[in-house]
Amino acid sequence: VENGAFTCAASFGNVHGVYAPGNVDLQPKILMNSQAYIKEKIGSDSDKPMKFVFHGGSGSDVSDIQEAIGYG
Repeated sequence: VENGAFTCAASFGNVHGVYAPGNVDLQPKILMNSQAYIKEKIGSDSDKPMKFVFHGGSGSDVSDIQEAIGYG
């Protein structure tokens, strides 16, 4: 598809449901490592070739959410 983009709802510690703060352990570095892997495999010029969809962030630390957003 011309000008198309791939999206991925990756699991990196995010969970569905209502969780109290501190009960969710996000691992945003998984997203960073995934971007690097995809970039290498497809030979992309972009540092963020994959568009991630983030959901299931209830109970997550705000800084972890911000870090995850930063990875695409």
